[in-house]
Amino acid sequence: MRSHEKLLLENKAWAEEVKLREPDYFERLARGQQPEFLWIGCADSRVPADIIVNAEPGLIFAHRNIANQVIATDFNCLSVVQYAVQALEVKHVIVCGHYSCGGIKAALSRQNPDFTLLNKWLLHVKDVYRLHRAELDAIEDPDARADRLVELNVIEQANHLAQTSIIQGAWKRERRPLVHGWVYALDDGLLKQLVTLGPDTKMDSIYETD
Repeated sequence: MRSHEKLLLENKAWAEEVKLREPDYFERLARGQQPEFLWIGCADSRVPADIIVNAEPGLIFAHRNIANQVIATDFNCLSVVQYAVQALEVKHVIVCGHYSCGGIKAALSRQNPDFTLLNKWLLHVKDVYRLHRAELDAIEDPDARADRLVELNVIEQANHLAQTSIIQGAWKRERRPLVHGWVYALDDGLLKQLVTLGPDTKMDSIYETD
């Protein structure tokens, strides 16, 4: 049996098991969604949002990309943020990175000529490194340096969210959502909170909206 065929069989078994346990489960899901959280995470296959927080489908609206970036010119990410904040009215936005992130490690290296598009994406992580170069270069262990950049990158992306007119508009109108920066440890499965930003967060006036 080929691997993709196994996925289809597993799906069928899962659906049947769920219906036996909760006969109206899929009917309830089909009526619509009212998630409380928007999750912006890394595309890494080892960090599935629903599973690591033991959440049922319908609780978390999710967007994932390499190294959990929030970039002002990424219309895909910002469209997700706008829909989650303005249409779904989520109460929390979580930017979640993870230790041992391959994208972060790649950003600490020279650009790879075989990955021209990925190089452009990781330039944004290199910018975070440049902003914190003195601190990061003082860390001798390369794995510890990369993990610290993971944390700094999460904090930077949470701040990028706070700087968007989408988030600032919701803060002014409705005093929501809270923006959280978390990091996930692959070796023990635990989340660590790094930063929380809200309507009263002070930022450089150059980023504020009228």
